Amino acid sequence: MNLHELKRRSADDIARRVVLDIPEGAHVNLGIGLPMRISNHLPADREILLHTENGLLGMGPVAQGDQIDPEVVNAGKQPVTMLPGASLFHHAESFGMIRGGHIDICVLGAFQVSVRGDLANWRTQDPKAIPAVGGAMDLALGAKQLFVMMELLTKSGESKLVERCTYPLTALGAVDRIYTDLATLHITPQGVQAVDWVNGLDLQSLSTLTGLHLLPP
Repeated sequence: MNLHELKRRSADDIARRVVLDIPEGAHVNLGIGLPMRISNHLPADREILLHTENGLLGMGPVAQGDQIDPEVVNAGKQPVTMLPGASLFHHAESFGMIRGGHIDICVLGAFQVSVRGDLANWRTQDPKAIPAVGGAMDLALGAKQLFVMMELLTKSGESKLVERCTYPLTALGAVDRIYTDLATLHITPQGVQAVDWVNGLDLQSLSTLTGLHLLPP
């Protein structure tokens, strides 16, 4: 198997795949990084209310041109649009929604996810990198479901889905689903289930890449 020959999912492809699993009427928080792509792929046939921790509910796609208002941004400081009926509120009220269990789904990036759903997404062992936990700990525990968007492998080819996280943890047993450039994976009580994968892979080769025993769809 040659990884370079695989047609990996782009960041937008992963975002579109996540959207398929978001139900009608869900309140969804988007973390910084890959998850912010989701706002550009809202479905026309379902109402999904996007929430940002800095105080906006009803976020639309990233703003372009004359739409840009420097005071209307997402958690990653990107200018965004507001859909009809959107609301703005204080940062503290936003975290009240998160901690109060009012967010149905949170989508975060990650450095590592364990087979038990442990999440490590705020720092690595790189001494030059600035630790940045932000609101991730609150979101990982406050949301009813936690989805992760990430590349499956590091630049050196190591799996980010691991038996046990080696980076500092953000939350224990919090992750429900993982969406990557090579496959979609669900954390279940029985183990990690491979839901789908890109052409050129099969369950065995995917298991080999991760070094883990993956359950079939």
